[in-house]
Amino acid sequence: MTIENLPSDIRHWIGGELVDSADGRTFDVSDPVSNTVYAQAARGSAADVDRAVTAARAAFPAWSGISNRERANVLYRIADAVEASHERLAAFETYDTGLPITQAKGQARRAAENFRYFGDVIVALGEEAFRQGEDQFSYVVRTPVGVAGLITPWNTPFMLESWKLAPALASGCTLILKPAEWTPLSASLWPEIFAEAGLPAGVVNIVHGIGEEAGQALVDHPDVPLISFTGSTDTGRHIIRSSAEHLKTTSMELGGKSPAIVFADADLEAALDSVLFGVFSLNGERCTAGSRVLVERPVYEEFTRRLAERAANVRVGEPADPATEVGALVHTEHYERVLNYVEIGKKEARLVAGGTRPDHLSEGNYLQPTVFADVERDARIFQEEIFGPVVAVAPFDTEAEAIELANATQFGLAAYIWTSNLKRGHRIAHTVESGMLWINSHNVRDLRTPFGGVKASGVGREGGAHSIDFYTESKIVHVALGDVHTPRFGATS
Repeated sequence: MTIENLPSDIRHWIGGELVDSADGRTFDVSDPVSNTVYAQAARGSAADVDRAVTAARAAFPAWSGISNRERANVLYRIADAVEASHERLAAFETYDTGLPITQAKGQARRAAENFRYFGDVIVALGEEAFRQGEDQFSYVVRTPVGVAGLITPWNTPFMLESWKLAPALASGCTLILKPAEWTPLSASLWPEIFAEAGLPAGVVNIVHGIGEEAGQALVDHPDVPLISFTGSTDTGRHIIRSSAEHLKTTSMELGGKSPAIVFADADLEAALDSVLFGVFSLNGERCTAGSRVLVERPVYEEFTRRLAERAANVRVGEPADPATEVGALVHTEHYERVLNYVEIGKKEARLVAGGTRPDHLSEGNYLQPTVFADVERDARIFQEEIFGPVVAVAPFDTEAEAIELANATQFGLAAYIWTSNLKRGHRIAHTVESGMLWINSHNVRDLRTPFGGVKASGVGREGGAHSIDFYTESKIVHVALGDVHTPRFGATS
């Protein structure tokens, strides 16, 4: 795959300038189709993070001091700039991540919408006021937290960066973004986009690097009071422990092993479409994937057979080919991890589709969409997040058993219910342990709604006004409206 204007060097962006690491170090960046190194990225350290924090702190008074409308106008211009470069952006994303080009283009459009949406939110958002009879009046003032630290994942990186960047900027924060080291390419487009939109220097700073070095330095920095992280549960736990030293505010969107519950009375064709798209789109590298499919016994064999047949027909190919439905997994390390789970699954359950490299693709990180049936609840492929095009299918007999199986993991991010009995659908929705749930729907999300999980799937919520709450502090101001009658302690008369 060839791509125009592919950079050979990816540098930090600090204080409005592209800069090398303070110590000059870099790391290799490779593509997932050929697994060859195509660029060197600056390898950030504590010194680079400190430079970025200094720039962000210097920019904070002016950025936080302008009106919400002025900040919104900048966000609208960013959205315009993202849309204007969406072809190049999607090509970069596909090249770097292995995502099919049609899905990468969708991510670019969603990134632009994130900025427009949060521009609208910050202009329309009001603040609360309270009247205590005729004696006192109280009102809430929102102020931006300060310098925000944003640590983003390697799956759909540009869109998920926009998901954090937009509300942080709308709220008046300045920030440091630490993109995932496996997929830094699309993040290299942000400086040009921000410059075109007129974002002042230092408001956004980008430090590339290894998580254990640059990410850790950002988490440890005393002048970064807030950390928003999307990634693995183990890393989230580590960040929370590290953040405790400075009592930082954190938002953790972590792993998932989401159930899709299919009842016999469901529209099976619609459920089948949803299950296939939900677990195999984005190469299966998505936190909300319905990777545990629980099917009521009367339709279990039919549904599993049809799922396997459809999985075998999914088009696996070059990410740049518009006909491709599943591309290359992001990195050799992750590819080997997913293949290891496939081998584990072969010992735990019945393989009914996939499990091997496609015959027509002799190199690259490719895996035929994989379906395991008759998976027991204690199987590793039922319990552990695989984060690839692999799905575990299990039967259930009763509604109570479906709920018990749905909740039988450490995770609780998303869930899906397919049934024509909406009373049952709502009943189960209230008992399944997840932060988000869809009934007869395939992960269609409204940007106004809270996003996040329970249990090991995360801490906190972002999305809509919840994001503004996260990036701001609320101060209550109380004002007396009349004479103050306070008990007179210590008075002699």
